[in-house]
Amino acid sequence: MPEIVLVRQPDVHVSDADREAARRVLFAHIEGLGEVNRKRWRNFISTLMRLDAGEVATIKTEKARSHPFHRRHMAMEQQVFEAQERFENFERGFRDWLKVGAGHCDWHPGPKGGVFPVPKSISYTEMEEGEMREFHDAAVAFLRTAHAQKTLWPHLAEAVRAEMIETILGEFGE
Repeated sequence: MPEIVLVRQPDVHVSDADREAARRVLFAHIEGLGEVNRKRWRNFISTLMRLDAGEVATIKTEKARSHPFHRRHMAMEQQVFEAQERFENFERGFRDWLKVGAGHCDWHPGPKGGVFPVPKSISYTEMEEGEMREFHDAAVAFLRTAHAQKTLWPHLAEAVRAEMIETILGEFGE
């Protein structure tokens, strides 16, 4: 769930007419669903309009996951896994490697020094749509690296590795 931190800019004056125009546009274009959410939305915007200079407000957003996008991403992962030569286990081998390569992990101190990555979840309950799309883009970018391709197909020539991943990603419009 992405968090957005907003701050009222100092030294910026917004006239009452401009403030009212902004409210009209926001309320005409976006509305809370049902009476309770309508009131919450209007109260939130009113609160933002009354912030003092330097005052901060935080918004937590969540956009429902797109089932077709999720299925397409999972199918892409599965196809790469089936074509590669390195990993035997999809979930605890290939997928964890892909998450770490895409930077979708937390780093923890190691028992003997150093740090080690712990892959984050991409489940529906842990990740909203925007985060999933960011992960997907990072995963595709990682798969296009020479390092990832050498890991997946260590016995192939560099040009053939690149062709392999582009063939697979091309099937998914990437």
